[in-house]
Amino acid sequence: MPTLARIAAALERLAPPPPARPDLGAADAFVWHPATHGGSPAMLAPVPRVAAVEIGLLQGVDRQKGLLLENTRRFAAGLPANNAMLWGARGMGKSSLVKAAHAAANAETPGSLALIEIQREDIRTLPELLNILRGGTRRCLVFCDDLSFEREDQDYKALKSVLDGGIEGRPPNVLFYATSNRRHLMPRDMIENERSSAINPGEAVEEKVSLSDRFGLWIGFHNADQNTFFAMVEGYAAALKLPVSQEELHRAAVEWSVTRGGRSGRVAWQFILDLAGRLGVALPE
Repeated sequence: MPTLARIAAALERLAPPPPARPDLGAADAFVWHPATHGGSPAMLAPVPRVAAVEIGLLQGVDRQKGLLLENTRRFAAGLPANNAMLWGARGMGKSSLVKAAHAAANAETPGSLALIEIQREDIRTLPELLNILRGGTRRCLVFCDDLSFEREDQDYKALKSVLDGGIEGRPPNVLFYATSNRRHLMPRDMIENERSSAINPGEAVEEKVSLSDRFGLWIGFHNADQNTFFAMVEGYAAALKLPVSQEELHRAAVEWSVTRGGRSGRVAWQFILDLAGRLGVALPE
């Protein structure tokens, strides 16, 4: 027995120490860095300042804004809330809305929420991150931008398990938000291939779309029409106090959107940046 005890003690000394519980009060936002094969331990790197747009500047997405902000406020207040997936057209403010909703909730109830960004390629380490957050007192929004899958790989299964809750269940202090250009997180042709080649097409397709079904809140984003695009550039121009008439603003915005081949919130902001530079107006710090 003494020999076995010495062996057990030696193995404990060789084993890596459990990760220290992070100080989630150190910042309002963090980036998750999983452990590396080179030996670097997992860590939550604090972000001193989040690159967020004020929620009032997000135009043309009023319904989407209301849904996500209400869900986020409930979570911040300790009430039941849903995991959310924001899907749809590129450049329409999906990730901007997540960051803006987080900032708005924290402005109303200071320190209530920590925003934790996880990269798409690190999704398989999501269970590890949740174990670190489990038992904490601060509520956390875990956020993955531009999430999609090419196949049912380890990452897909890890996220599915987390959204299902698994045996341990999702920690009550954690909510998961994701953005994607794909409604069901997988390529349409992959789903159609299953429909045409599977023995039971209905069951095969249901399995492929089952992951997105595990998000309780679906929020769709669609391409902007011209009036919505004008509302976007007018809102930005007013916020920056750009010395330009509405007629000239609209004319230049149309020309810019034609050269970019489309209209979106991202295109509107890029146009405003160019216009502010030409007018000699500096952006606020």
